[in-house]
Formats: sequence, C-alpha cells, structure tokens
Amino acid sequence: MTISHDFSPLSAIGLQAIAARRGAAASHGLPDIDNSIEFRLGPEHAPVQSMRRARGFVARVLPALLAGAPDAEAVKEATLAVLAELVDVTARHRASVDLSGRISYDGDHILITVGDMGQPLPTPEEEPGLFLVHRLVDDIGQYRGDGDGYATWASIPVRLKAQ
Repeated sequence: MTISHDFSPLSAIGLQAIAARRGAAASHGLPDIDNSIEFRLGPEHAPVQSMRRARGFVARVLPALLAGAPDAEAVKEATLAVLAELVDVTARHRASVDLSGRISYDGDHILITVGDMGQPLPTPEEEPGLFLVHRLVDDIGQYRGDGDGYATWASIPVRLKAQ
C-alpha cells in the first residue's frame, strides 16, 4: 500500500489493499508470511507529516491485521508508538527519495521495518524517542537496504512484557 499525495489512505480501495498473504509464500517453498501492511511516503512530506501519515494509515488497518491476537489493543498501541518513532528518525535522516515501511504479524511478533536511513541508528541519548522504542521491543536492528541506506527493524512481542 502506498500513501501518497494522489491516494487517500481513507479510501475503500486502500482498506481493501491489506495484504493477507497467509500460505501464499509457502506454496513456493518460502517461509509462510501471515499478514502485512506496507506503505511508501514520498519526499514531499516533512518528517512530522510522514510520521502522522504513516501512523494514521497503520492505525486504520492494524485492527484487521491483529484480529484475534491476544492483548490486541496493547499491541496496537505499542506498534503505533514504535512506528511513529522509527518513521520520524528515518524521515529526518532519509537516504532515499521515498520512505518505506512494512508491518508484519506472524502470530507471535509484530515486525516493523522502516527504510532507508542515511546513517546507522542513533543512540537513544541522541534521539530520546528511541528510549520508548527500546522499552517496547524485544529486539531492534538495522541492515543495509536496497538503496544507499539502512533499513531499521524492530520486533514487538504479541504478549507484551510487563511494563
């Protein structure tokens, strides 16, 4: 799913585009991908706008992705908080024209991937919002993206740690 100035994330088409891929990859000998939401934001959006647009879109479609998940509301709030921070940091240190993101759910974890950042992930001391991210995730990392930057990923357990 692409969020752009030409496409409203509120449209019925956008809501129908949630990629339910259960079993699709397994038939090709690849690991099974349960469900995912993908978005792409162009360079015309400032970091704050990128964060709001990505969070707003995902907030609308995430309940369908988490249907039946234990503690779905708490997982949704954690996912939105982590997503907002990762999009904000990535948008401010963008390496490529578009900012892309993916949220996938395998039944045990939510995996958030946001790319491409033009530098390694800063420390929480440099980016205080990352303190929240580190508190909510069970693992976080980066890898070299397809372009010139780094894709950042974070894993949120579906059964959240005691806060």
